[in-house]
Amino acid sequence: MGKKWRYGVILDAGSSGTRLHVYRWKDPAKVLKEASKEDLKSLPKLETDKDWTKKIRPGVSTFGEKPKEVGPDHLKSLVNHALDIIPEDKVQDTPIFLMATAGMRLLPQVQQTALTREICSYLRQNTEFSLPDCDLHIQVIKGETEGLYGWIASNYLLGGFDHPEDHAHGKGHHTYGFLDMGGASAQIAFAPNATEAEKHANDLKLLRMRTMNGEPAEYKVFTATWLGFGVNQAREAYVKNLLDAYDPSAKEIPDPCMPKGLRTTTSGKPANEAEKGELILLGTGNFKTCLAQTYPLLGKDAPCEDQPCLLNGQHVPAIDFDVNHFIGVSEYWHTTHGVFGGKGDKAYDFNTYQKNVETFCSKDWDEIVDPKIAARKKKTDPKEAQEACFKASWLLNVLHDGIGIPRIGLEETPSSNHNASKEALEHAKEKGFLDPFQPVDKIDGIEVSWTLGKMVLYAAGQIPPKGKDMPVGFGSNIEGKVPSDFNYAGSSWKPVSHSDDDDDWGDKAEDILDKAPSKKTSGFFFFILILLFLAFLLRKKERRMRLTSKLFGRQSAQYERVLEEGEAISLLDLIQGFGAKIS
Repeated sequence: MGKKWRYGVILDAGSSGTRLHVYRWKDPAKVLKEASKEDLKSLPKLETDKDWTKKIRPGVSTFGEKPKEVGPDHLKSLVNHALDIIPEDKVQDTPIFLMATAGMRLLPQVQQTALTREICSYLRQNTEFSLPDCDLHIQVIKGETEGLYGWIASNYLLGGFDHPEDHAHGKGHHTYGFLDMGGASAQIAFAPNATEAEKHANDLKLLRMRTMNGEPAEYKVFTATWLGFGVNQAREAYVKNLLDAYDPSAKEIPDPCMPKGLRTTTSGKPANEAEKGELILLGTGNFKTCLAQTYPLLGKDAPCEDQPCLLNGQHVPAIDFDVNHFIGVSEYWHTTHGVFGGKGDKAYDFNTYQKNVETFCSKDWDEIVDPKIAARKKKTDPKEAQEACFKASWLLNVLHDGIGIPRIGLEETPSSNHNASKEALEHAKEKGFLDPFQPVDKIDGIEVSWTLGKMVLYAAGQIPPKGKDMPVGFGSNIEGKVPSDFNYAGSSWKPVSHSDDDDDWGDKAEDILDKAPSKKTSGFFFFILILLFLAFLLRKKERRMRLTSKLFGRQSAQYERVLEEGEAISLLDLIQGFGAKIS
């Protein structure tokens, strides 16, 4: 078909599993022909779909000692899913990335290297995706990089980049901070206010993107990561502290961070599955004690060599909550919703949330999992309920005592002079985005994932530069030159050569095919099919074959043979094939 769409594939190799994401965006050369003035000042418009993702378990890191198996036993199904989405004639021009996060960071370096090499080799030998540089496309990314990609994704979806006037937080600030917490690590990324940015210039990353008119879009962002501060790693550290505090001969240890009466092993298995003599944890449901016992895990007493610091002695520029409004994803969303009953995009309120947590965690375990009670309420997943109280305690400590987010509902917060439009302001208030912190899962129906940020950067790199050709990517905060640690987007702005006249028809046909399921009028179909057929006969042979493949499927050997022999396909065949495509 036409060259209107470009695609990108990215595999998020996390600690618990690998998730496939497929994105697409219009070819910049096509957009520039028809873009409005507003479009020209915007970043590329990326699209995805709920069916364009797929997650499998366990994580890539479980193949550390058997790297040869990661391709056939793990990646194959994800790659096949991507190939079901991307048109066959676009695959060779579609980049594929696999970026591993905290789970892989915990592996020895020799295992990391063996896995990334094997993954690249497998993808090159078994797919036709674009993979020119193994080190760039297949890598274990730093937590800081993951946080920066998340920051890009959040602001892209919220509109802070393209419509800064609708997101003015005061003091010339129009972007949002980003918080992420997974099983093994936690990240923060934000643009400090002007005073802090100048004071801590050497601590910032200079991020450069490119709008559709070729102008650079630059931001100075601070990003930090805390490995071991994800909910699963924090739980392991907490249990270790519990064991150290009691007599080694104890057979049962009270755990205030589990619902009252719940009995498990130290690894979380039900007590009735414990090995003989295995230590048992007994839930006491005392949330205030739980908060007190998880607080030391923040490492607030760790030496701070470069003031100011937040968690575990990590330097972070002072956060101005007057202008720095954060959104939280992953565990920040799941732990404030789920069993605690958080609803949709309702603004986060500390006081309300803590009361809900205390009420839930003080219940007897039998009451929580009682099928008669569960039948009258939303069904509670036992594993989720078992872990919820610890996760809530950890999240509250990290948010309010670690990062310093004001406790909305208890503490006064600074007011800023917003000058956004009334409509935008009301929308932001409703969603909670004017508050210091708001957990989110999706924005306008699109999941907030760092993978989107990576692909936005890649798509921006395909736009021809206007003026000085400074690369798209990020690195040390050095003006006017490319630093030695610069991370390139990995894309090129060189246009793909093709016939404009032939392609314009292909784009129009592709538009019709994309929209066809929403059109149900038989007269409309018949009229369009006649136009398609007439134009079809005028196309070059190879392009006719690609169109036929799209209409009749990739296994249509009969139609491929007919076209190879130069015979004309009948209007009846075309209508039948088109009808099958849209049915």
